[in-house]
Amino acid sequence: MKEILLRIAVGGVVVSAFALLGDLLKPKSFAGLFGAAPSVALATLALTAMKDGKAYASLEAKSMILGAVSFFLYASVVSRWLVRRKLAVLPVTGGAMILWLSAALSLWLVVLR
Repeated sequence: MKEILLRIAVGGVVVSAFALLGDLLKPKSFAGLFGAAPSVALATLALTAMKDGKAYASLEAKSMILGAVSFFLYASVVSRWLVRRKLAVLPVTGGAMILWLSAALSLWLVVLR
């Protein structure tokens, strides 16, 4: 129970700090970006380091970075196909999810295996 309360407290503080940072920046679209994944990832890494040690947290951080690279590839492909080629959303996102999974697994095999 103590660990759950600690996770809630740390997560809330970090999410609030990033949301405040995003609110201060222009354009306002940064607010959502800073209020989501980076803050949750940092809170998770801090708690992981406290519970399981720095070596395990380092592995988790590397996995997060590879996931972010894969997601960037996914987002780039989806936005290009949807905006420039005016294709239907469902097939584009479905196909790009296969690309994301392939990129994530390939990066995992090359970097972390």
